[in-house]
Amino acid sequence: MKYGFIKVASATPKIRVADCKTNTINIIEQIKEAHKNGASLVVFPELCVTGYTCSDLFYQRVLLNAAEKSVEKILKETADLDIISITGVPVAIESALYNCAAVIYKGDILGIVPEVNIPNYSEFYEVRHYTSGKNLYDEISYAGVETIISDNLVFCCDKMRDFSFGVEVCEDLWVAASPSVEHAKHGATIICNPSTSDDVIGKAQYRRDLVKMQSGKLCCAYIYSDSGFGESTTDMVFSGQNIISENASLLAESKRFTTGIIYADIDVSKLSAERRKTNTFTKSDDNNFTSVYFDMPLKHTELTREFSQTPFIPSNKSDLDARCEEIITMQATGLATRLAHTGIQNAVLGLSGGLDSTLALIVCVHAFDMLGIDRKNIHTVTMPCFGTTKRTKSNAQLLAEAYGVSFEDINITKAVRQHFADINHDESITNITYENSQARERTQILMDLSNKYNGLVIGTGDLSELALGWATYNGDHMSMYAVNVSIPKTLVRYLTAYEAQHSEGVEEQHREHGGEQRGTERGKVQRAEAGGGDAREGKGEHERGDHAHKAGEVVGRVQRLTPHGHGMEALRGAGVGKVGEHRHGEEDAEHGAHHKPAVGADLQQVIRGVGHGRDTVIVGQLVEQRQRQEQQPDQDVAEPQRPEALQVLAEKRAVKERCRGLHSRHLPAHR
Repeated sequence: MKYGFIKVASATPKIRVADCKTNTINIIEQIKEAHKNGASLVVFPELCVTGYTCSDLFYQRVLLNAAEKSVEKILKETADLDIISITGVPVAIESALYNCAAVIYKGDILGIVPEVNIPNYSEFYEVRHYTSGKNLYDEISYAGVETIISDNLVFCCDKMRDFSFGVEVCEDLWVAASPSVEHAKHGATIICNPSTSDDVIGKAQYRRDLVKMQSGKLCCAYIYSDSGFGESTTDMVFSGQNIISENASLLAESKRFTTGIIYADIDVSKLSAERRKTNTFTKSDDNNFTSVYFDMPLKHTELTREFSQTPFIPSNKSDLDARCEEIITMQATGLATRLAHTGIQNAVLGLSGGLDSTLALIVCVHAFDMLGIDRKNIHTVTMPCFGTTKRTKSNAQLLAEAYGVSFEDINITKAVRQHFADINHDESITNITYENSQARERTQILMDLSNKYNGLVIGTGDLSELALGWATYNGDHMSMYAVNVSIPKTLVRYLTAYEAQHSEGVEEQHREHGGEQRGTERGKVQRAEAGGGDAREGKGEHERGDHAHKAGEVVGRVQRLTPHGHGMEALRGAGVGKVGEHRHGEEDAEHGAHHKPAVGADLQQVIRGVGHGRDTVIVGQLVEQRQRQEQQPDQDVAEPQRPEALQVLAEKRAVKERCRGLHSRHLPAHR
């Protein structure tokens, strides 16, 4: 219970219909098991003391008395345990019978909550037996103790005020105005639902979604306990689908058609904080609620809840793809809307070849395509300075060429050195002044170019950098429209990988019969078995081969210089296929050089080779390899002589050969 976490449980015992003695033994065993495993609250199914499917036996005083005796036994057997148990039981008061949940703690009944909405449709006929407990409030003697029966109760822990809960029974969840709404508005951070829900095809998913949505609407945790094996199957079948959800997130769910206990750690402090943050979550004006306080000692909670190291990244591949598609589209739509509103048709982007600026370029391309603006109006600039790797072609230049955008290379070394001279700074002192001077010089260039081209400066910094202050004030933290500010750095790599994997070619401006025409046909990336590309080159082979060969060399160099675990392999782990799985389709032989090439794989290779970490053209961190690369730019850097390294080197060379057939003008892959 410390640090705001409460371990809770949802239990489904084996039962026998109308056998209160057997059912009580099983319930007590599970209460003790839940306590042993550290739970502070355990919820049992609806009418689990008697069984839900007793039908007209509920008219019999013998069954009702046996149920009351069973509750009395539970009180005695669990009096020494620091755990609250919520147990379904029928309670008769004068001429009415109520379908109730008894809240039991330390040998006492904190309160009894009746079902409010009594179903009497389809397979349900509860009105035959039960009376609605709506607005019921009575002080009664039950199971040897004095207690309250009411539908308007909220149970609160004295020592931990964020730990408070309400109870609604089965059908109360399924109606338009659930009692849990008022419970939550009166402070309950946890809603407990003892239920007996029969199963039909498709209902399990509906039930799961219903619980998740209710917990999300109410900004609470929802513990749903369902009846299972032992209930009568004369009319229905019950699966025991226990569910624990927190603020629309599914924390735990039992395997259907089984019995047992599931557990989850609820962060009640976070739920309270979320409610305070949400100004539309208001307290109820209904004063008919009663708060019931209980004294539970604070104890250490052994957390079994797993927290993902990458909370923004779905673990499921299809969900990840859908998330990436949605995010890139949202980014592009935001930028396209800003461009349309301002009437601006140019963008200026500092393109370093790193992941952040690559994603920003991807967003720009999508936005310009949405608006039908020439991609040449995207002005990308690389600004090398101290520490920038010298290369025949940088990743930045390859990306610009692949996407068909404008590209400039402006070396800022002289300008920065002049600035050092102006402020009397020693270049050998590589402190914050040394670093920030470069960033501010780059920003000045981008801003001035935006004036020159009448365009927007597109910011590339991501959410993680801004949250940590990992940016230069009056430098790269400034832009006119920042497209990555809501994207955490852990997600950036997956977004660029998704673009690489799903690229399908792009719109191309070309001339036909002397007139300009924008081509709208999209060339899909052709994937085929290795070695088939060269045989299908056809006309235009000479024009395509030279550029493709150079691209292949750069891809190979990028692979070698990318730190192990951060480059190709990391992107493959995100679902990206192997480099070199591309070759031209059959149509190349027919149309030759005039046919728009399938260029997706080339762009994939470029994006996959993009560096790791901050936006910089330094792709690798291995100085010796860089030096050898600069000395021998067109030769492979020697790999350690081990079998797997030799195999990798052979694969790289094979990639080069398969890439020779690409068209000399490489356009990117666009979905």
